[in-house]
Amino acid sequence: MQQRTLGSTGLAVGAIGLGCMGMSFAYSPAKRDDEESIRVIGAAIDKGVTLIDTADVYGPFTNEKLVGRALRARRDEVVLASKCGLVVRDGAIVPSGRPDHIRAAAEHSLQRLGTEVIDLYQLHRVDPDVPVEDSWGAMAELVTAGMVRHIGMSEATVDQLAAAHAVHPVATVQSELSLWSRDQLDKVVPWCREHNAAFIAYSPLGRGYLTGALTKADQLEADDWRRGNPRFQAETIARNQRILAAIDDVARARSATKAQVALAWVLALSEDIVPIPGTRRLIHLEENLAAADLRLTDADLRALDPIADHVVGDRY
Repeated sequence: MQQRTLGSTGLAVGAIGLGCMGMSFAYSPAKRDDEESIRVIGAAIDKGVTLIDTADVYGPFTNEKLVGRALRARRDEVVLASKCGLVVRDGAIVPSGRPDHIRAAAEHSLQRLGTEVIDLYQLHRVDPDVPVEDSWGAMAELVTAGMVRHIGMSEATVDQLAAAHAVHPVATVQSELSLWSRDQLDKVVPWCREHNAAFIAYSPLGRGYLTGALTKADQLEADDWRRGNPRFQAETIARNQRILAAIDDVARARSATKAQVALAWVLALSEDIVPIPGTRRLIHLEENLAAADLRLTDADLRALDPIADHVVGDRY
């Protein structure tokens, strides 16, 4: 697989990474299979994937343990990324950016992952009740202590990024980016480029919608997180079908799948953007990774560009 560089870290990673959240959290709980997920992670590494992304809140905690098991004999082959800063409290996921929490979270993540150091540790969300400089200072202390190698942020605004960067370099920014979620292209991606920070694109397949596999809300399990998402209500799923039609036109012309077109679009944006699609099935892993070899033409990109104007529903 072609390589991309994670900004100022200098770390080379496969052009497509692997997001592991759905293996343990949020999506289709009844279909989870840890052993199959471990096989998927191993197969991904075999095929050139080197950026593996998890977080302590996924599960919570169980996803880091799963990733740790999968990497037990292959830790040196990957760039391991995790996150802190979100906790489950009274059934809700809320930010927690206190310095003492960040330090403790990192220690626990190291234990669950079974590693001595985390290559990329990310602040999952900025806590509105804690100055970002305080949270980021605690993240920087983890680098000094040798617990993590590089630090990044997730879903941060440019003002928050600037405040953090003044304390310690922001190596990466992770936020949602896909054919139907492009707001990060306005300010955040340009900020990353200006400050030599890589952009990690989560949900590049629109939480599965852009693959075309989901056409009705009742396909989702009752406790699937997407049940509460504005874009996965019965009406919005139906109204967003026109998006899939545009993707399908390009896919048919290029003898590709809709998922491959969606991923190829993200890859075509810039060499400093790394998408991290998630999957629990080997067949979908192979499908996703084949997108690294799909080169969209200018005509393809023009055909896909208007999609953003027709999206119905907020992303959260």
